[in-house]
Amino acid sequence: MGLFDWFISRLVQGRSPESSFHVEFNDKTIHCTRPDGDVESMEWNDLKCVLLRNTDAGPTEPDVFWVLISAGSECLIPQGATGEPAFLERLQKLPDFNNEAVIASATCVNKQDFVCWKKVDL
Repeated sequence: MGLFDWFISRLVQGRSPESSFHVEFNDKTIHCTRPDGDVESMEWNDLKCVLLRNTDAGPTEPDVFWVLISAGSECLIPQGATGEPAFLERLQKLPDFNNEAVIASATCVNKQDFVCWKKVDL
């Protein structure tokens, strides 16, 4: 299948490449299941920072990612993943979550990171 046929099949299916990723969460853990079945997980308590990372990979690949950072790892969740609207709603409950960074990311056309939340160590 050529690129044009692939793109048309995506339009017909009404699916973006991001929608083949699935983000789920509960009170303790965040999980992102990738199209190949791999799962990245992180516990909310381990979360140190939340970024939005704009790349130049689109439109045939995800190009904006939520980057969840803990002391020892990162979890990447593409914006537009299945379950992402509820996930964003949960992120917005983090203390001092920066919605202006989300808006800035949405209007940015360059490769750039936007800090949406950072844990304050007391």
